[in-house]
Amino acid sequence: MRAVALFDKLSVLTFKEATMRVNWKTYNPGKFFDEIISTPGYARKPARGLASYLRSLTHAELLEKKTAADLAIKTMGISFTVYSDAGNIDREWPFDIIPRIIAEKEWDKTSLGLQQRLRAINCFINDIYNDQKIFRDKIVPKELILDSGNFRKECMGIKPRFGVWAHICGSDLIKDGNGDFFVLEDNLRVPSGVSYMLENRRVAKRVFPELFEDAYNIRPITEYPAQLFDTLAAISPRRNKYPEVVVLTPGVYNSAYFEHSFLAQRMGAELVEGNDLVVENEKVYMKTIDGLSQVDVIYRRIDDEFIDPSVFNKDSLLGVSGLFNAWVKGNVALANAPGAGVADDKIIYTYIPQIIKYYLDEDPILPNVTSFLCIDKKQCQHVLENLDKLVVKPANESGGYGMLIGPQASKKELDEFARRIKADPRNYMAQPLISLSTVPILGDRVVEPRHVDLRPFVLQADKSYVTAGGLTRVAMVKGSYIVNSSQGGGSKDTWIVSDD
Repeated sequence: MRAVALFDKLSVLTFKEATMRVNWKTYNPGKFFDEIISTPGYARKPARGLASYLRSLTHAELLEKKTAADLAIKTMGISFTVYSDAGNIDREWPFDIIPRIIAEKEWDKTSLGLQQRLRAINCFINDIYNDQKIFRDKIVPKELILDSGNFRKECMGIKPRFGVWAHICGSDLIKDGNGDFFVLEDNLRVPSGVSYMLENRRVAKRVFPELFEDAYNIRPITEYPAQLFDTLAAISPRRNKYPEVVVLTPGVYNSAYFEHSFLAQRMGAELVEGNDLVVENEKVYMKTIDGLSQVDVIYRRIDDEFIDPSVFNKDSLLGVSGLFNAWVKGNVALANAPGAGVADDKIIYTYIPQIIKYYLDEDPILPNVTSFLCIDKKQCQHVLENLDKLVVKPANESGGYGMLIGPQASKKELDEFARRIKADPRNYMAQPLISLSTVPILGDRVVEPRHVDLRPFVLQADKSYVTAGGLTRVAMVKGSYIVNSSQGGGSKDTWIVSDD
């Protein structure tokens, strides 16, 4: 199969194309900041070893490595699900073999910024469900929270262990035209993608073993499942040495089911669905062949409204009746906690710098992207007058859906979004179209630049942890800014390497 696939790729190449080597002098990212090449023919210091190595291979040899990666992904069963009108489609994970390089000094600072951000976010969530000091001090308007689709009034007065509501966060980072990191958004409800980060590393080691052995000292990421388990164990209400941790999944038809099963297996936790659990005497139990076993911690991959039909969506078949009350009574821990998604709101995102200053008395280490709130009349007018220059996002959508990329939109699309904004300004915010940094991908005939973002994963309980890098998502289509795999994007392994 591998030989046939490689032959198919090579058969469309001329001998000259197959024997060509990467020419960094003709590699042209245009006006964008490229993370590998600084000027034509010259690599940035941390990436020099990679650039030199790629230059040593013919295009046919690179395609052979690409074919090896595709075969590994198929053999390992790394897949994701795309929802469409034609039904749910399982696809092999899209992976580009050329890794992304980030210098460790830069990452150390970025990591501190991510930990700072999550600490402040958790202070904010804990405050709004309890004392609400931030409203009285007029830092964040109270009505923005009460109008948020992710605010859960049922959570008022609850104080989770350590005051932490969001135990797992996936913040999306981008680099601008100067190569500086900015936070694009925070994902706190059921952040996904970490399994693909781990699998990307496994595939990269198969493709480039020589680079791992000789050329680079690459920070490892394999400890993430153990770190995740420790985070979950730390919030267990029972202080037993080995708490019962389960991963609650909606089931095999969920787009992230691969990740649910992957993480459960790697943590040594049980993968369960709602009907595998039962609540008795305000405690949660898992059904086993030996009878009921008490559950201490649930890493839930189900949205708030589906976790307990007795409290939220009464028609939900995914959750467990009585689960919410068991959590309120402190008999089971939920990660992330219900209600944590209130800080996932893209409108609340615009207040994070003030939130950091308010709760931590620190300046933000990582800046936000400049944003405009459509709920503010003056800012909304600016957005409406400049729709063709801005990116407009709805408050609570994810996966790149429901947004407008103004510079690439038609007149009809611009008019439609103007109508939506006027009808519901609370639901929209806008940002300038950032000149996203680029990295090289392996095309059919040449190495080409493409836009990327990065989703590192941050854990918080009694202590914090940040992955060494994260899931790099890449827009595989030339000129595109859409990096989501569900919309044609791909991914890369991310290497945090020494600056030397």
